[in-house]
Amino acid sequence: MSRVYKHILPEVRKELDGWRKVAGEIPDLELRKQALDSLETKQFHCQGGAVYAAIELPERHTLIKLIVAYQTISDYLDNLCDRSTSMDPEDFRLLHQSMLDAINPDALPLHYYAFRQEQNDGGYLLKLVETCHSCIRLLPGYAIALPFIQDLVGLYTDLQVYKHIDPELREEALLNWWSIHRDRTPQLGWNEFAAATGSTVGVFMLFLSATDPHLDQATVATIHSSYFPHVCCLHIMLDYLIDQEEDRVGGDLNFCNYYKDSETLLDRIAFIVESAREDVANIPSPSFHRLIIEGLLAIYLSDPKVREQQEVRSISKRLMRKSPWTRLFFFMNSRWIRKHLYK
Repeated sequence: MSRVYKHILPEVRKELDGWRKVAGEIPDLELRKQALDSLETKQFHCQGGAVYAAIELPERHTLIKLIVAYQTISDYLDNLCDRSTSMDPEDFRLLHQSMLDAINPDALPLHYYAFRQEQNDGGYLLKLVETCHSCIRLLPGYAIALPFIQDLVGLYTDLQVYKHIDPELREEALLNWWSIHRDRTPQLGWNEFAAATGSTVGVFMLFLSATDPHLDQATVATIHSSYFPHVCCLHIMLDYLIDQEEDRVGGDLNFCNYYKDSETLLDRIAFIVESAREDVANIPSPSFHRLIIEGLLAIYLSDPKVREQQEVRSISKRLMRKSPWTRLFFFMNSRWIRKHLYK
């Protein structure tokens, strides 16, 4: 945590300030608004993701720069699709092609706005993609990690397309998509599988693995399967857990709404937590990854939104019951950060 406060958070802030300046010069008013809003309201995604650079390694700056650029693409596109002037799946697919291109240093740039009304971002999205490329080229083990990263980003892209289309069509599209992949995660329901595909933490962990010049395929395969699906699923299910009221008001899809009652929801999250803990025991530095799991629980369950929703508050209390000291530490730490850094 000393390293996070002393090095990680200041570097993330510096990177975000740079992207905020670029976003402020976007010619199209709508694209500029969504870019600036995503940087303002979702900066904690970059701060949380950059924790993967807290391990002592020479590529720390490169890893932070890569994580911030990649997460900024994700958050910007999420804003464009959530608050879209379009409901065209081709538009969503082409926009998210930028995320697939960002992880492939040999990818040629496309006109990612071809299917939407807003066109001119002044090169903002392309600069984010190119920044990812420049960082990736400095990671010695990246060629080994790339196929596993592409797998997760491909699933992420599919999810973003299906969950943002016309509300009357999206559930059927998600179920049809799940039917293709259900054998990968037979222990999960369709909503839980979809949640797992919506997380970027697996990609960040694979970015970290690529800093190892001796990375081999067996190791990276184990890392991939240790994060997907359970750690990734926990991340997004917690996000949806605290956003239930907000999504209900906004008419947005929420994967926590597909359980028969709150007791079932609690049982499923508890199952996912324990599965995630078991999975990360199989990879190097398991204690670090257990901290990630406890940190996810603490960050989301300490969110002010929890106190505003009686059912969510009850689930949160039960999940926090008999917590290990690490989770309690991160819980208090998260509250301190919100009080002092997000005034």
